[in-house]
Amino acid sequence: MTVPFIAVLDYGIGNLRSAEKALQKVGADARLVTAPAEASGAAGIVLPGVGNYGACANALRSSGLDTVARDAFASGLPLLAVCVGMQLVYERSTESPGVDGLGLLDGTVDLIVGDVKRPQMQWNVVEPVPGRGESGLMAALGAGSWLYFVHSYAAPVDEVTVGVCDYGGAVAAAAECGALWATQFHPEKSGEAGLRLLHGFAARCGALEPA
Repeated sequence: MTVPFIAVLDYGIGNLRSAEKALQKVGADARLVTAPAEASGAAGIVLPGVGNYGACANALRSSGLDTVARDAFASGLPLLAVCVGMQLVYERSTESPGVDGLGLLDGTVDLIVGDVKRPQMQWNVVEPVPGRGESGLMAALGAGSWLYFVHSYAAPVDEVTVGVCDYGGAVAAAAECGALWATQFHPEKSGEAGLRLLHGFAARCGALEPA
């Protein structure tokens, strides 16, 4: 029997191996892929990202791996977008005017507002957004979880936001739309809470048994 694998998109930006290793730590078969053909047959896709929005968007597009993320979203294949990866699933960011994101979700990523230090570089508590109904992402994570953030820009808090943290006001920490899970925090750097989320994602992919 073929073991389901999770493809981690390697488009040359950031420490992508940390996401791969964290998924492997919870027992999933995770593999870095550098070309669309290598993601063929994957049970789930992970889109990481660190650094500048425009640099990540352009590198993702140049690699051709943007098509893998788009196809996953369109087909309902589980897709996990992390940090700048979360920002890339939106249409655009004020960090990089004129650079298009993937546009899987509507809206513009913008600078964190308020009298706060930027970047937010700390552990912070993520709480569910009231009235959003059932969220697989938040169920896997658990309410009141401490997660690690490093970011100056954030997605809008809107109808797909399922988790927020308090940093000069409510900041979008997690979004969910169909089979897409997106986190502004780094699950691979967030200890047991982050591993719970990754286990939940792997279980959705059929790569692990549910916890």
